[in-house]
Order: sequence, then C-alpha cells, then structure tokens
Amino acid sequence: MGRKWNNIKEKKAAKDQSTSRINAKFGREIYVAAKQGEPNPESNGALKVVLERAKTYSVPKHIIDRAIDKAKGGGDENFDELRYEGFGPNGSMVIVDALTNNVNRTAADVRATYGKNNGNMGVSGSVAYMFDPTAVFGIEGKEAEEVLEMLIEADVDVRDVFDEGEATIIYAEPSQFNAVQEALKAQGITEFTVAELTMLPQTEIQLEGEDLAKFEKLIDALEELDDVQQVYHNVEL
Repeated sequence: MGRKWNNIKEKKAAKDQSTSRINAKFGREIYVAAKQGEPNPESNGALKVVLERAKTYSVPKHIIDRAIDKAKGGGDENFDELRYEGFGPNGSMVIVDALTNNVNRTAADVRATYGKNNGNMGVSGSVAYMFDPTAVFGIEGKEAEEVLEMLIEADVDVRDVFDEGEATIIYAEPSQFNAVQEALKAQGITEFTVAELTMLPQTEIQLEGEDLAKFEKLIDALEELDDVQQVYHNVEL
C-alpha cells in the first residue's frame, strides 16, 4: 500500500517526542475538542477520537487532564482550524492542518516555510481533491481476514483491511472511527499501534536523490511550526 503506517508513526513520534512538540500539539487539540463539545469523551465523539490518537503516541495523562480541565474551566483561548494546500518538489502535494489563535501569523509562517523549502503554497482546493479523508487503525496479533470478519459481524463498514508486516491496517470512513474502535474493543482488542484521522492520497509518487532530500526538509520544517497539527502528502516513504 505504500504508506508503511507503523514506520511513519514511529519516525514521527521519535522526532516529536525529542522536542516535546507532540505533547503541546495534542494538548491544544484536546482542549479545542473538549471546549467545542462536552469535556466527556463518552458524549463527545471528537474528543474521543483525539484521546485515542493521543494514546497511541503515549501522551502523558497529566497533559490530557490539564487540557480537559482547562476546557472545563471555561478557558478563554480560542483557536481556528485552518487548512493550507501546496506543492513540493517534482509533483509532490502537501496539505497542512493547523490550530491557531492568530490566523495572520500562521498563514505567514506556513507560506514562508513552503517558499524557503522548495515548495509553493496553493489556493484552497488545489490539492485536497486528490486526497480522501480516512480513518486508519493498526493492530497486532490478528490476521487481516480475521479482523475483516469481526467488523462485518459487527455491521461496521470499512474500505480495506490488509496486513502490513506484523500489523493489520484498517481503512474506513472518518465517520466510522468510533464504530471501528468499539467493534474491535468488543473483541478484546484494546491496543492500537495506529489510530488516526488522515488524508490518504489517491495516488502516490516516488522521489529520489535531491528531490527526496528537499521534500523531507520541507515536511520537517512544516511539522516544526508550533501551530501545525498534521501534515499530509502524496510521497511514498
């Protein structure tokens, strides 16, 4: 499938954990989800999704509790959810999702980062149509065929279930995130190596040599921006 989800997550987690960026990003995202709805994940589907994702990245409990408590206390900090689309070297496409309390600052930072790293920020809609919003789960200890049967019996719709190394990967519609999770938990599967809402490219490209080096530098620079939550692309890694 090209994505190699566990490798991607491990590399990203290792890089983010070394700078504690992942904790700050999840703290912000949990706060926003809890503030926009109930601070209880059982009655707030968006918060439940974020907390499951945070679990796969080993976000400390005190970070989660602090963000939820801040939302419960009526924190007055407001964030806008923004999406930027653009292009990298040699046909690569890049989508950036951000949470920000200063739209002008974030737009300027993202645009400058594209420009300084062999990229070009496009207009809204210039890239996203080539990606599909997708819920992705990774589990271990089960074969794809067995997992698919579990989900069918639970009447949960999925796009694809396949083996990737020692893991089984599940693709589903974003609206099915909680349904997939609950169906697997009902079968005793409570640990996920991957639990993400992502943007999957409809087709992937391969980059080599200097193009690949430039692309990786662009992605690293975008992910290092404080306001950036997620970066998606169409390059096979």
